[in-house]
Amino acid sequence: MARRIVVTSGKGGVGKTTFTANLGARLAARGLRVCLLDLDLGLNNLDVIMGLENKVMFDIVDVVEGRCRLKQALVQDAFCNSLYLLPSCKNISKGMISGQNVKLITDRMSRIFDYILIDCPAGIGTGFHRAVSAADEAIVVLTPTLTSVRDAKKTVDLLESYDLMSVRTVVNRLRGDLVTSGEMMDAFEIFAMLDAEPLGIIPDDDFLSFRLPSDGRGTLSDTAFEIIATNLHEGKDDMYDCVSRYTGFFGNIRRKIKRRA
Repeated sequence: MARRIVVTSGKGGVGKTTFTANLGARLAARGLRVCLLDLDLGLNNLDVIMGLENKVMFDIVDVVEGRCRLKQALVQDAFCNSLYLLPSCKNISKGMISGQNVKLITDRMSRIFDYILIDCPAGIGTGFHRAVSAADEAIVVLTPTLTSVRDAKKTVDLLESYDLMSVRTVVNRLRGDLVTSGEMMDAFEIFAMLDAEPLGIIPDDDFLSFRLPSDGRGTLSDTAFEIIATNLHEGKDDMYDCVSRYTGFFGNIRRKIKRRA
């Protein structure tokens, strides 16, 4: 049976959908069968991030309303044979689906996949409840800003009212140079404020992309995503170190270069 994990956030613009795509790609690269389920109805862009927008023929609403079979709606990634997408509908007026509809679909998908990552709409509205009702685990993505941390805390507290096996948090876009200078909150300080199990830390990365590095030399965020995938699949608790490279004599030089960039 698949692990059904909803990826959510307290507010928009924190990189939740990009995180979902990258985590799915790294799990699939390990030979696991992974499906990304886009439940951001009407505002979906997971297919665009994955470069699959031209391959979408059907969506989840078509499956619910019987216009196609589940396997017809699944879109296979162009580069990874074990990674799939079940798209959301592009037009919110096309139809609405209930949490029970989503639960039935994920039950069927559980027989096929090892992981189902559910991309949830930002916030705690109807779409949030629809997505969480079909999940067994949750990941809350946030950035190191006061508003994001505050909204993430509300989301974590709300998730505690659901019958979930785990609620984990990921701090995205952390800048080690700003943490070292005291201009940004430290990730571990944020984890303590959220009072939820930490899953990982992702550095701020202008070169972040969905695709895995073909030459084996990825960016800083590629390393962070590998650590997160390992933590999730193998039950480890390692964290990417964003700070140490900005401490000491050479770290001070890196901070100055970073500010000038």
